[in-house]
Amino acid sequence: MEKIKVAVVGYGNIGKYVIEALQVAPDFEIAGIVRRNASQVPSEIAQYPVVGSLRELPGVQVAILCTPTRSVEQYATEALSMGIHTVDSFDIHTQTVSLRRTLDEVARRHNTVAIMSAGWDPGTDSMIRAILEACAPKGLTYTNFGPGMSMGHTVAVKAIEGVKAALSMTIPTGTGIHRRMVYIELQPGYDFQDVARRIKADDYFAHDETHVLQVESVDDLLDMGHGVHLTRKGVSGKTQNQLFEFNMRINNPALTAQIMVSSARAAMRQSPGCYTLIEIPIADLLYGDREDLVRRLV
Repeated sequence: MEKIKVAVVGYGNIGKYVIEALQVAPDFEIAGIVRRNASQVPSEIAQYPVVGSLRELPGVQVAILCTPTRSVEQYATEALSMGIHTVDSFDIHTQTVSLRRTLDEVARRHNTVAIMSAGWDPGTDSMIRAILEACAPKGLTYTNFGPGMSMGHTVAVKAIEGVKAALSMTIPTGTGIHRRMVYIELQPGYDFQDVARRIKADDYFAHDETHVLQVESVDDLLDMGHGVHLTRKGVSGKTQNQLFEFNMRINNPALTAQIMVSSARAAMRQSPGCYTLIEIPIADLLYGDREDLVRRLV
């Protein structure tokens, strides 16, 4: 069996778990890792080529982009233009349609595939929401996250000038409404009130109740556990009061990484263009013979 050659772009929290997921997947080969500082190679990845640019890795078929959300468009456009499929975990819900249009145009032009927002929300939760809507086309769905660490929100806080370290916790208050608890360490010389104001104005936080707290050590608070409780109450045909619930408690970056690796497999099976997870056949995410999957799962 010819293995899929994958490059991992970025080696932060998600990148580390992506490497682990690739190591145990029978149909993948790690072609190399792209880092901003390629001269610093942690011992656990010393067996792989570590480079500063995707162009330094020959034969790459799929690039898994473990980059901050706001860098996804740049990295994806570059890789797609090189003839390399991409997978990302872009997580700004209000911008997914716009980015999908942009990456779709680039992917079609270069005969490549982009799978975007391939995390757990957006991602697998999107798939669950779609299934529940198929079960009850008329009704309401509530997505309640947490309590737990939001990686995208945490990265967004860390990017704000004056923040030395950060943790953004998502606290569900019910019916899809959330409170953001943001804990930060400040760089010397910065005013806490000014930094807090800029955090609350960021698009990640501007639409939710957000509290910013200054702490001595963010590391003492760090826990990557997260979760979701999805509820849909609706109508199947003309039958009302249909109730569906889905619960999940997970390690945030580990699940995101696994979905990205599964999506890299699916990228090899799609026609050129950009896709979200609700647009991909579920079987394309799975390893194995199609008939065996049908026999086991249907």
